[in-house]
Amino acid sequence: MQYLLKSGDLANLRTACLVLGIHSRRRLSGPAADIDKASGGQLSAILKRGDMDGEAEQSLMLYDLPKIQAERVLLVGLGPEKEFTLKSALKSWAGAVRMLNQGSVIEAVNTLPALETGESGLDQVLRESVITAEDQVYRFDQCKSKAEPPKRPLKKLALYIGDQPKSQALQRAVSEGEAIAAGISLSKDLANLPGNLCTPGHLAEQARKLGRQSTKLKVSVLEEKQMESLGMGSLLSVSRGSREPAKLIVMEYKGGKSGSRPLLLVGKGLTFDAGGISLKPAAAMDEMKYDMCGGASVIGTMAACVKMELPINLVVIVPASENLPDGAANKPGDIVTSMSGQTIEILNTDAEGRLILCDALTYAERYKPAAVVDVATLTGACIIALGNQASGLLSNDDKLAGELLEAGSRANDRAWQLPLWDEYQDQLKSNFADMANIGGKGAGTITAACFLSRYARKFKWAHLDIAGTAWRSGEDKGATGRPVSLLSQFLLKRAGRVK
Repeated sequence: MQYLLKSGDLANLRTACLVLGIHSRRRLSGPAADIDKASGGQLSAILKRGDMDGEAEQSLMLYDLPKIQAERVLLVGLGPEKEFTLKSALKSWAGAVRMLNQGSVIEAVNTLPALETGESGLDQVLRESVITAEDQVYRFDQCKSKAEPPKRPLKKLALYIGDQPKSQALQRAVSEGEAIAAGISLSKDLANLPGNLCTPGHLAEQARKLGRQSTKLKVSVLEEKQMESLGMGSLLSVSRGSREPAKLIVMEYKGGKSGSRPLLLVGKGLTFDAGGISLKPAAAMDEMKYDMCGGASVIGTMAACVKMELPINLVVIVPASENLPDGAANKPGDIVTSMSGQTIEILNTDAEGRLILCDALTYAERYKPAAVVDVATLTGACIIALGNQASGLLSNDDKLAGELLEAGSRANDRAWQLPLWDEYQDQLKSNFADMANIGGKGAGTITAACFLSRYARKFKWAHLDIAGTAWRSGEDKGATGRPVSLLSQFLLKRAGRVK
């Protein structure tokens, strides 16, 4: 979709559709009041008929308003004016985009960015408006024999900025929104592919494809023999039950100063997780193709970083594997040795994500990172604790945790911090190895992070558990692309692009 900035007299803007916001009790937003005045009070007269009172999620399409050049005017409810925030504006905007895309409206002007949304600056509003629009028009039909897209889809959106000048900073915010949206779409595409198509090898090839798009990005893929020579016994133990060889995907982006320590993202890339010998129940097992959403999200974040040309150094590592039952698969009670030399008693083969991540975290040490963030659909316990609203966040550094929480809040991709107290480490005790790979029934999300923390002692580290936020189930089943927005906002802040 094409995006551009618009300013000037709304009444004289020629467009297929002008989107205006109406607050509760039929209170007109600023742009709506301008159109009402230009049309001789026609907007107020229509609203008085009672078809719409401005409550959230309401909409009303109008045609041929007098003295207005727009062919249509779409009124969207914003809810109470005192409670109006960027989040509520984006929710209204999402509904408007869905309606426009399905209603044969090829181009439109959105006036919602011109509204005051509390602490959010106009650059953030523009960035998020683009991301929201792209999320609404996203389709995954790669595996259908006959795709059925809208006959006349939305192709161009103008973002109205009122009296603000069209500055370079605002234009850049739009471009950043497009870049982040593209990263989210890539993440969704990878995650929505079935496990027979999105294998560890496919993930590696997609990373290589991205690497060919920028001279600043170098992509390398470690094969199983190379991982074996490095002592990655934990990671390789997971792939033994699969015919698909494991891959360790490494992406190095050098956009910052030479020699400056990189930020590092690690994403769990389990392209299908049947649970291994500790086999999962059959119901909804198809959704275990989403167990690589952590890997998909960090690849998507790298794509956004490359497109934004951020002045930072960034390394992305994706340990990719399948977890299937086989004669060679891990068995409960097996003991494996990780790259760090620490031994692990595998009490549950379905707690495999931490087994591949721990070796990736040890591998990360060679980059002497400024900070490491790992992302994984790690524990069902996180869904019990936080549902699908927030990702779980645990960290060995409170400042890093605070940065990620702030980034999530600003990007409407929130996380919630859980404790990482030493007392939880006792749950990982093993009679036969340095640690067990599970910590019992209580605090499953925390003990999983405690396990990973033992491999992150040499750097500032945070863990995002996205088990509840990475995809939706039911009628709207599909990947969400989270937490690409959170991570991109974090990188923008570290790069000095946002305050």
